[in-house]
Amino acid sequence: MDFPRCVDVIHSHKPDEFVILDYHARFLRRKVLETKHGLKFLVDLPKTRSISKNEAFLLEDGRLVGVVFADEELLQIKGDLLRFAWHIGNRHVPCQIEGARLLIQKDHVIKEMLIKLGAEVETVKEPFNPEGGAYGHGRTHSHAH
Repeated sequence: MDFPRCVDVIHSHKPDEFVILDYHARFLRRKVLETKHGLKFLVDLPKTRSISKNEAFLLEDGRLVGVVFADEELLQIKGDLLRFAWHIGNRHVPCQIEGARLLIQKDHVIKEMLIKLGAEVETVKEPFNPEGGAYGHGRTHSHAH
């Protein structure tokens, strides 16, 4: 079956359609996606990349498909954020850092560790947008720079 093909990912505030993707689904190279209104299209990028806020898939016919971050079950952490962020980072867990809280994906082992360290931990449901990797390259999965 032929689908319109994504030829690039660009910054855009005015997409024609939207696709809803969670954190894991926003890391892709080749995949058929479907918008809220049923448009299917093929993402076929030269290399795997993470899709960020305000980015859109540019289709070969010029349409733009924006990305809405899906709500996910997350752990909200409050308390000594600096200390907890160090322990989370030491375990290479993606973390959204805000002024009054940290957000991570649900992980019962990390949750128990944080509770033992004195954190207030509760489950919330909202979009997840963790900090990018070191050296300004988004998600990192190796030490190759």
